[in-house]
Amino acid sequence: MIRRRIGYSFVVSVTEIIEQIKALPPNERAQVAKFVVENDDSWIPELFKEGMADAEAGRFVDLDTALTKPYPSDQ
Repeated sequence: MIRRRIGYSFVVSVTEIIEQIKALPPNERAQVAKFVVENDDSWIPELFKEGMADAEAGRFVDLDTALTKPYPSDQ
C-alpha cells in the first residue's frame, strides 16, 4: 500500500483516493479524469509527444505525399 502525506494533518493511501473517486457522481468523476489528462502527461509516450510537437511546428507531410513523392534531398 502506498501512502503519501497530504498537507500536515493526515495521510491518504492511493487506494483510498481511488475509492473516493469511484464514489463521486459521474459528472465529478469526469472532472477528475479531465484534470488528470490535462495536467499529467507522464502516460503519453515521448515519441508521441515529439510527433505532436513536430506537427504543431508544421514539420509534417500528408501520407499520400510521403508515399508517392520523392524525398527533397533525393531530387
